[in-house]
Formats: sequence, structure tokens, C-alpha cells
Amino acid sequence: MEQFLETALAAARSAAQVALGYYRGDFEVEVKSDQTPVTVADRKAEEIIRATLLDAFPDHGFFGEESGKQQEDAEYLWLVDPIDGTKSFVGGYGMWSTQIALMHRGELVLGVSSAPATRELAYAARGLGAFLDGEPISVSEKSVLEEASVSTGNLQTLARSPQWQRLGEIFARVNRTRGYGDYYHYHRLAAGQLEAVIESDVNILDIAALAVIVNEAGGIFTDLEGKPLALDTSSVLAATPGLHGQLLDTLNS
Repeated sequence: MEQFLETALAAARSAAQVALGYYRGDFEVEVKSDQTPVTVADRKAEEIIRATLLDAFPDHGFFGEESGKQQEDAEYLWLVDPIDGTKSFVGGYGMWSTQIALMHRGELVLGVSSAPATRELAYAARGLGAFLDGEPISVSEKSVLEEASVSTGNLQTLARSPQWQRLGEIFARVNRTRGYGDYYHYHRLAAGQLEAVIESDVNILDIAALAVIVNEAGGIFTDLEGKPLALDTSSVLAATPGLHGQLLDTLNS
């Protein structure tokens, strides 16, 4: 696992150099079929990540945001979003990151979340703990909803569901609400600086690495129905152990 982590961190550092070389520069923006933007920085960053990982582990599979799936049935599968938050990248503000995760036989075992513009680097591997900028981190011990801080990301699907009213009940009780979004609130959760993250309309490539980091920091990371993550996961309920069950019950009551 240490060798996998060292290689993933090397890939993230190389991708950061590529992305920062274009950030706030002059580049074209294309719109993909799903109406999301993509740039040359996304493609080049993914190319260098893929080359770094597969040169080291040629029998591994690869699932990239820009290049799709290769050897999907391999025992080990890398999940990569070279620039998660391309709209932020294009807009010139720092809420974007590189996400690299490793799945072993369907279970997520390693995650690297690199945010070059804000100079944050979080990473974790199964059994090795979670780290932010080289320091070990752990989630908050809070278990009382009225003392908790909750952050939300994209909530489009949730807003059209019966759970929307339940979310309002949660917001009425918690200490404070935030809408940090993207990688940022997961780093804060893993570091004990807030207690829960709720999102819908996500892609597994956006959250796979972050799930490992939160789990290794002592948190619980599922979808909004309490199911473990899979390649088709599209929502998130991540929280401290003392609050996850309470939030899950409220959202689904």
C-alpha cells in the first residue's frame, strides 16, 4: 500500500505542475456532451497521471474523467478526475482539485486529494490513517446535532425529492450551515473542522479519494440512503460516527 500511495502522490504532484501552468492563463474551453466544461489542462493532467500510474503498475485498470475506462475488470482500478471543479478552474478561483483513488476488488483503499491553488494536499490509505499537508488528521468527536456544522454541495436532485423537507429540519437544528462544496468541505470534515457533508448529483470520480480520506480519519461515508460507495454512486452523506446515523434517519424518515 505504501508503494501505491507514493506513486499516487507523485502523479498528483506532476498533475499540479501541469494544471498550474494553465491556471488563470489563456486557454480554450470546450463543452462536453453532458454540458460540463473541459480544457487542455484537464486532458494533459490526466495523461500524466495515467502514464505515472500505469508505468508503475501496468496490470492495473484505469477509469479517468476524460479518457474513460481501461481494463475495468482488473483487480486494482485507479479512479481519476484530473481537475475536479473545472468551472472553478476556468473561473480563476481555487476550488478545484486533482482526485486520485484506488479501488481493490470493488473496495476503495487509497485516496489522494490535491488542491494546488490553495496548497492543500490530503491523502489516506487503508490502515495507514489520513493526513492533511503531512499531518495526521481525525474527524470531530461531536455527536449532538445542535453543536454540529454541516456543509452542502450540489443539491439539485435532493431539492426535487421528499428528503428536501427533511434537510430543512436538519438545518433548523444544527449550529451552523455552510456550502463549501467540492474537495474543500471533505478536507474540513476529515480534519475535525465540521461534522457532516451532504451532497447529491455527484460522480464517483469526484468523491472516491475523499471517501477514503474521511473513512481513514474516522468518519463514515455513504450515499444518502446509507449504501456503501460504488461506481454508480451519485449522492453523499459523510459525517462523524456520532452524527451519521442521526442524519441518515432524519433524511429517510
